[in-house]
Parts: sequence; C-alpha cells; structure tokens
Amino acid sequence: MPLMRIDMIKGRDKKEIKDILDISYKVATDELHLLPRDRYQVVTQHEPEEMIFWDVGLGLKRTDKILLFSLTSSPREQIDKEHFYASLVKALHEGVGISPSDVMINITSNTKADWSFGNGEAQFLNGKLN
Repeated sequence: MPLMRIDMIKGRDKKEIKDILDISYKVATDELHLLPRDRYQVVTQHEPEEMIFWDVGLGLKRTDKILLFSLTSSPREQIDKEHFYASLVKALHEGVGISPSDVMINITSNTKADWSFGNGEAQFLNGKLN
C-alpha cells in the first residue's frame, strides 16, 4: 500500500505513461518507505472537458499535462508526505518534463482494517501482513 490513482488527460503515449508510473512508484518507495512489491497503481485517462483544475488563487499555470495523484494509504508522517510531494514533482519534471504546477497530490489515510488484498481476507488483521 498505498493505492495510487493517477488521473490524466488522454493523449500521452504508452512510454510516457509507463515512465510516470515507474517514477511515482520509485519516489513513493523512497519517501513513504514501501515494502518490496508494494505496488498498486491505476491510471485513468479523461477527455479534456472531464478535468477542471483551478489553482485556488495560487497563480499556478495548468496545462493539458496535469496529473492528479490520489493516494489511499495507512497514516504517514507529515515529513514523509512533504518529502514525497517535493520529490515527486522534481522527478516527474526531470524524467518526463512535467511542470511542477501540473502535479496535484492528495493523500487519504485509512487503517489496516480497511484493506483486503484478495481471497476475502483482511491480511493485516489475520497476521499475513504486518
């Protein structure tokens, strides 16, 4: 965990999408201290009119390259979240040329009781996962 959902406007090629997935997983692994093979990512592509991202008065310039990262995760330390935010925008800018103002991130916390990874079991609760 976490479950990472990435929303984007249609039009990227397969390599760029793979790069975005790989970069965001690497950053999450480093900054959120993920376990090996703890990778759950979903990309959803939208028509341009299906995504509206204003800047709440911050003066951010948005383009059609905007990415919304929505993470559902067990609670994380504030400092780890801040490092994740900064490292992710830097890595995406360096790796695929996405402007930092085109990356929005939201983390929603939940508990171990809120996860089942398959077989109808709560693996965090039955001891199969820590």
